[in-house]
Amino acid sequence: MTATLDPDLAALADVRAQVAAATAAFDAIEGADQEFLDTLVRAMASAGYAAAEELARMAADETGYGVYEDKIIKNRFNTGFVADWMLARRAVGVLWADEANKVTAIGSPMGVIAAIIPVTNPTATVLFKSLAAVKAGNAVVHAPHPRAAKASLRAAEIMAEAARGAGAPEGLVSCLSQPTLPATRELMSHPDVRLVLATGGPAMVAAAYSSGKPTIAVGAGNVPAYVDRSADDLTEVATMLVTSKAFDNGTACVAEQSVVIDEPIADRLIAELGRAGIAWLSPDQQAALERTLFDERGGLRPNAVGQSAVRLAQLSGFSVPAQTKVLGAELDRVGPEILLSREILGPVLTIYRESGAREGHRRCREILALGGEGHTVAVHAGDPAVIARFSDLPAGRIIVNSPALFGGMGYSCNVDPSFQLGTGTWSGSICSDNVTPLHLVNIKRVAHLARPWRGVYA
Repeated sequence: MTATLDPDLAALADVRAQVAAATAAFDAIEGADQEFLDTLVRAMASAGYAAAEELARMAADETGYGVYEDKIIKNRFNTGFVADWMLARRAVGVLWADEANKVTAIGSPMGVIAAIIPVTNPTATVLFKSLAAVKAGNAVVHAPHPRAAKASLRAAEIMAEAARGAGAPEGLVSCLSQPTLPATRELMSHPDVRLVLATGGPAMVAAAYSSGKPTIAVGAGNVPAYVDRSADDLTEVATMLVTSKAFDNGTACVAEQSVVIDEPIADRLIAELGRAGIAWLSPDQQAALERTLFDERGGLRPNAVGQSAVRLAQLSGFSVPAQTKVLGAELDRVGPEILLSREILGPVLTIYRESGAREGHRRCREILALGGEGHTVAVHAGDPAVIARFSDLPAGRIIVNSPALFGGMGYSCNVDPSFQLGTGTWSGSICSDNVTPLHLVNIKRVAHLARPWRGVYA
């Protein structure tokens, strides 16, 4: 007679087995040099790039979120552009030497990393975190969202198979096969896990912070974009805003949520936004869209996340032209009770008219305060004084004259390319950087005597 484990017990057993294997794998490669680790990363990146279409299809089909073609781009961005950036840098061994001050910095791997994977980006995030962890000499165990378990597991399998083929031990990259909230909590609090790398919704991020382990987690991304009268080309600005917000049906938290427009150019920009693919909604349509997007408690409805603009309109009981990319709503207030002023993981942009940079700055500050502090602000302006004014806002990235999405993730702007964007202590995170392999090592300093120690008594 064969006994069958209770599903919850089986999930917990899976966690313990995965962490045990990851710990053994880390022990086996501890002390590996950067050259060996880079061999693994190259093989993993190549395999992930080749599987970009397969993984995009799995993610779109399993979750029902986003755009298949855009998910391919996300997968290729991480296994191509980001991987190349990683390979050009060191994360373990001697990182730099300050000969004048007699200090050498050495990167030392952390150990086993628990990587929490969101439903909105279930394969691209696995690819990124696998590459970053191994580049830094760590083992990684992924905990996917239950709604995207198959896609995330397949992405991890591809990374693991490629690493093994290049000489990595079994278990260096793995993924929970039975993801549940209790299993994910067990993973994060496991004694052998050294760091939690968390991307997910507010509840999961809160659980990561309370795990008792060092945690790098992301916050919400209620991202405002300010467009000043000094902006050079409003047609290009409109194209950037619509492209960024429509990408993968708005599932990227770094994309713009609201556009704050300088009043003298408001009518022209609104017209350009319409030509770029925004359908402007009436007050009744805005109210219907609110009911589609948010439940009675003000939470986003999961089935409304990552849907196309046309589909959201259908769900709300009205129609928009078939070529519509984004739904647009004009608002005059920001606040918890103004549901469309919150973060929306979908192709919806709200706009505000303001009478200059001072008032625009105030409005952007209000938007950030509603669940966006620490993340990103976009500024479209040609006046350096305006750009300087907006640089004091509480955001980790101030993206200038670029789509917030492509600039924030380090493609169109030269911030470190990454698929996990820290939000700093503004949102309760320890990191405000774009997360890279250098965040996944301990950096020790070998410091030689630089001045006579007895001088302290002088």
